[in-house]
Amino acid sequence: MKNLNRFVACALAIAGLAFASQFASAQLTVEISGSGANRIPIAAPNFAGEALMQGSVSDVVRKDLELSGLFKQVEPGGLLGVEGVQPDHNAWKGRGADALLVGSVNPGQGGLVEVRFRLYDVLRGSELFVLKVSVRPEQQRALGHHIANKVFEKLTGQPGIFSTRIAYVEKQGSRYQLLISDFDGENAVPALISAEPIMSPAWSPDGKYLAYVSFDKKKPIIYVRALDSIRTSVLANYKGSNSAPSWSPDGRRLAMTLTKDGLSQVYVVNADGSGLRRLTSSNGIDTEPRFSADGSQIYFTSDRGGSPQIYRVSVDGGAAQRVSFAGAYNVSPRVSPDGKTLVYVSRNEGRFQITMQDLASQQTQVLTDSAKDESPSFAPDGRTILYATEVGGRGVLSVVSTDGRTRYRLNNRAGDVREPAWGPFEK
Repeated sequence: MKNLNRFVACALAIAGLAFASQFASAQLTVEISGSGANRIPIAAPNFAGEALMQGSVSDVVRKDLELSGLFKQVEPGGLLGVEGVQPDHNAWKGRGADALLVGSVNPGQGGLVEVRFRLYDVLRGSELFVLKVSVRPEQQRALGHHIANKVFEKLTGQPGIFSTRIAYVEKQGSRYQLLISDFDGENAVPALISAEPIMSPAWSPDGKYLAYVSFDKKKPIIYVRALDSIRTSVLANYKGSNSAPSWSPDGRRLAMTLTKDGLSQVYVVNADGSGLRRLTSSNGIDTEPRFSADGSQIYFTSDRGGSPQIYRVSVDGGAAQRVSFAGAYNVSPRVSPDGKTLVYVSRNEGRFQITMQDLASQQTQVLTDSAKDESPSFAPDGRTILYATEVGGRGVLSVVSTDGRTRYRLNNRAGDVREPAWGPFEK
């Protein structure tokens, strides 16, 4: 099974990631395989003057809102949505729209374009907001994400995730790349290219750094890369394996797995590499540490009880508590941003699937119907989960909502993609 057993891979520091497919393209395309119920019907006609930009702003907005699973697109039919002209609310209501977004793009100064957009409450016949921004013509995607965030927040009361980014690892022939893209997989750019395997990218809470594991020196070493420059520093290069970095919520510390003292155990270190401290001491393999939402505890995978299960321990040390009890194999814990939910990979009748557990009630729910899932990662709003899975013998990235109703795939068609990590809200 390709890179599924991260528990063993991290513990033994196996190089290679077992990528099998030749990689053809870093560009990902999105397919919708399901949608949620009770979606808000919204009409978002093409913005007037979009030809002044290098792509369609309104296309980006519509796609973002659709991927959230909370909106349903209403076709304009013969109706016109003109920014600056009072819409016929009854006519739009007749089309089934609850909300209407209109916009216009006009020439600005200094090579910029001026974009105005308005959101209407069709049911109440009122204007919810009007905003104006000036951008470069090539910034249509960033602008579309920005507008979608404004619409999402106004209509749901929650912040949108459309300007967030994801990181993931791809393999192209014998070359590995650590890529960063928009949340939907588009606009991917390499943060690192190497002839050796790259593993376990982890975002700092402010989104300015990525910690990751590289085999560039023929052994697993943990590095930290500043994303606004080419600065890279070594965080952990101890004897044996250095793996599975994870940031604390305040960005001051990282948890990691080291074998410097024998078996894989969990350690904590300051963000500058100082103050290394061992956190777990067991006769088993302890790995894949993740901080709790408040930073007071660390969840990790351990086989100390005979089979891989999820445990947690105070960041100050002490006895570890077992957290997962359903099933004989549970690995790769990830805690939701609100600290109430845990997701992990569980084995169910031979299938490895993303499972969600309520930490208060211990009730569990399997969210996916695939068979080779790995590396779950919460979106910063806690509503959706990014994960890697396998389709047709190759790795792809997929997203599922925490209620299991909304699913879509980031599909690169011909390549093998692994190790996804969803970044924080943009500051």
